[in-house]
Amino acid sequence: MTTARTVPVTTEMDGDELDAEDAWHLVRRHGVKKVLVEAFVRFRYGDGFTNSRALAFQTCLAVVPFLLAVTGLAADIDDERWAKVVASTVNAIAPGHGRDDALAAAADGSESSGEVALWLGLVFALVSMTTAMAQVERGTNRIYGIRRDRPAQWKYGRSAIFTLLLAGPVGVGFLMLVGGQAFGDAMVKQGLWSETAESWWDWLRWPVGVVLLVLAIAVLLDHSPRRRQPALSWLALGSTIAVLVSALATGGLAAYVVVSASFSSTYGPLAGIVVLLLWSQLSAMALFYGAAVCAQLEALRAGETDPVYDDPGRPRHTHV
Repeated sequence: MTTARTVPVTTEMDGDELDAEDAWHLVRRHGVKKVLVEAFVRFRYGDGFTNSRALAFQTCLAVVPFLLAVTGLAADIDDERWAKVVASTVNAIAPGHGRDDALAAAADGSESSGEVALWLGLVFALVSMTTAMAQVERGTNRIYGIRRDRPAQWKYGRSAIFTLLLAGPVGVGFLMLVGGQAFGDAMVKQGLWSETAESWWDWLRWPVGVVLLVLAIAVLLDHSPRRRQPALSWLALGSTIAVLVSALATGGLAAYVVVSASFSSTYGPLAGIVVLLLWSQLSAMALFYGAAVCAQLEALRAGETDPVYDDPGRPRHTHV
């Protein structure tokens, strides 16, 4: 149960919606360090670690069948060049030795088995992502100090809708940032792009991918908590922090896996799955920490300087 202090709905205080200018004004007034530290305190006491683990698990359950669906798509595409592009991209980002199945499927070209893998993978991915979106609602509610989620039919119905709406920008953003290099190389190799086109892709995929993910996270933070949220531009600050923290954690994880000679030998065939679990955990923590930044900024505007309720056994401001 959350012990984070409930964030007042400040848009009802003066009738105006908070925007990005208000957010930066508060950050400058209170100091970046103070905001980030108090946001972490709110994240911790709002069950951020617990909900991050739950979201990471649901994300893994969605990623694996989605990659299965894309593998089926590679086998189902009639154009061999495009099939190999899809297969090469999946091969670059899929965890574990099972990623080679994508190339095998593209080479085999078994259309019937490809359709089965495609539709089964999409169905299981949709169900898993719906429960993941529901977990985002629970996690953001606790961070904002809200102790009860929406009724089940509204909670999971909204989660399914947002899964469908955000699948496009999240998928494209993820492709650009994680599998962008493999996609561009495959397009050139198959003769679908020129070297110039790949150069443009390598330059544009980073800012476009980041913008898409920031926008998707801002929309998610806007509609997930059971409360009236500020303007979307206000939430963009926390969304940007979530993307940056996730990117730094992903880069650090990738560097550790490459540098550590014992990682692959320790986990063997499960190394890719372990990396997926770690990446999902770090990304989930980044998402909820971004939500905590948005929540704490709004609390500061309302005059609530302490992110958690007082503990009778401890003096104030010793929550970290």
